[in-house]
Amino acid sequence: MLKDAPAAELAVAIRRTFRGERVLDPQLAAQALSEGDSPLSARETEVLATTVDGSSVADVARRLFLSEGTVRNHLSAAIQKVGAHNRTEAARIAREKGWL
Repeated sequence: MLKDAPAAELAVAIRRTFRGERVLDPQLAAQALSEGDSPLSARETEVLATTVDGSSVADVARRLFLSEGTVRNHLSAAIQKVGAHNRTEAARIAREKGWL
């Protein structure tokens, strides 16, 4: 759901979610589908997703049992593939396109 959705729509979505249903905004779903498949490999997606909380390269490397150099390589590839300037922007773009 969009944060600026009408209050009535948000209330319905909250009730449906409470009942265990999934709620997808039709406009966002259509936009995500129109973006196509992710250009990121599974590992690039995993590494990028692990950095979303602000973790350092060293932290990501420890969590994923990778070397720091490998993490940097995956982040660099992900940044280039989504056309970002840094990993924070890459994560934002990938999340907006439904790839994370």
